[in-house]
Amino acid sequence: MTEYERSRTMPAQPEHVFDQAANVDQLDAWLPDALHVEAAGLPAVTVHEDRTDEDMAALLRARREQMRLEWGTRGRSSYTGWLQVAGIDGGASEVTVHLSFFDNSHDPGEQAVADALDTSLRRLEEQVRLRVEHTAG
Repeated sequence: MTEYERSRTMPAQPEHVFDQAANVDQLDAWLPDALHVEAAGLPAVTVHEDRTDEDMAALLRARREQMRLEWGTRGRSSYTGWLQVAGIDGGASEVTVHLSFFDNSHDPGEQAVADALDTSLRRLEEQVRLRVEHTAG
């Protein structure tokens, strides 16, 4: 098993960050470009991975009371992950994403995962900023 984790501070309330991250209709706005999620009656989702051109049955659970998203493949233990939002001083949030790969064929490697996580967190921050600015304006 291989695990990866990245964090990023975002200048928004944790509720705003979590609501944006958990919005199933807008996951493609911040997930890595190579992943596409289609809700099939939550918590069931289908994840298409461009790298392997595979569709995988997966689960996605939003636990708002914990400010946590959890996901993983269904039927086979290829990977799991979670996103945790925590409030910090000054109305900001820290977002942590953790991935665990149980099947090495689904692990694209340390550099690719680090780049994808960093890009995803940056894109999530951009989406949160747009949402907060739209709500305030």
